[in-house]
Amino acid sequence: MTASERTGPATCLALALVFGLAACTGGTDEFAPTSPVVQLGAPGEENHTLAPGESLDLESPKHTEADEQFMLDMIAHHDQAITMTGFVDERTDDRDIRLLAERMRVSQEDELDLITEWLQDRVVPLNDARAGGHDHDGDGHAMPGMLTEAQLDELESADGADFERLFLAYMIQHHQGAVQMVTELYAAGGGHESEIDQFARHVESDQGVEIAKMQQLLAARSS
Repeated sequence: MTASERTGPATCLALALVFGLAACTGGTDEFAPTSPVVQLGAPGEENHTLAPGESLDLESPKHTEADEQFMLDMIAHHDQAITMTGFVDERTDDRDIRLLAERMRVSQEDELDLITEWLQDRVVPLNDARAGGHDHDGDGHAMPGMLTEAQLDELESADGADFERLFLAYMIQHHQGAVQMVTELYAAGGGHESEIDQFARHVESDQGVEIAKMQQLLAARSS
């Protein structure tokens, strides 16, 4: 039985119009794409147009060691950001900063759940991802944007306007580090698996928006 016999002429014609399928002419049970497919490139790279039928030969990209290390590093990175937001309520009454800090805390806690699930689904040991120092992860390599022990102590000891300026400056540094980690992920050949690609792009976009907001708040306090 052909595809057109299974679906009926009207349904088959609709499929052909919407999806560009050549399966309704009979003689084959497979839907073959007749229109080019655009394959998205990594951030900063060009997209690629695949010829009709070429997409059928593509396999879903697998995760890499670079993906695993990125996710493990993001655990320690997010943990420190959550620690920083935990200082806010007792050190400033500024509404904008308090709302921003709460947004960061909630979003990064949600992302930590996603990261943990991603690692567990791929049977990647968590190791000591949450046991490293403040400027390094559990494997001892530096991560962009992480505060040192001295910087974190300085932030914790500050109050009022001094705390607000330090919080914004250090969190901008922290967020810029996360964006850099995304760039380095793709440069290392990672980020092609669908889920890791979506997560990395989300981190880059979301933290980029927050960086712009914090830069505005910091500029207002410096003028």
